[in-house]
Amino acid sequence: MSNAAATIQIVAAVILDDRGRALVVRKHGADRFIQPGGKPEAGEAPLQALARELDEELGVQFDAASAVALGRFEDWAVNEPGHRVQAQAWWVQVAGIPTARAEIAELAWVPLRPPHGLRLAPLSEHHILPAVAALATVR
Repeated sequence: MSNAAATIQIVAAVILDDRGRALVVRKHGADRFIQPGGKPEAGEAPLQALARELDEELGVQFDAASAVALGRFEDWAVNEPGHRVQAQAWWVQVAGIPTARAEIAELAWVPLRPPHGLRLAPLSEHHILPAVAALATVR
């Protein structure tokens, strides 16, 4: 029997406002904020999954051609104890105003660099937000 933790594959988005802050979301029953996104369905391409998740959870759309790949990141899952989560992440610009829908209880805008002012998932705090902060500095 293996001691390796099961890994959950997800897609994640970084959405910035006009002040350079990143949108994070908190699911119902959760105490930490995460990047918007979710699990791809069977046969769904990553950017298709991200478009579906952003529409379902936030009511926004994005142009996949303008998405900037940030990379693949892994850390411990905060909403599924004992699991790892591996995210393919993109920086996207959305059309529409993000609104908490479906399993999303709350939205917040946080700076890319600490202090964030909220409890973030390790994947967001230690991997995804630093990746977009480094890219944003270059652009």
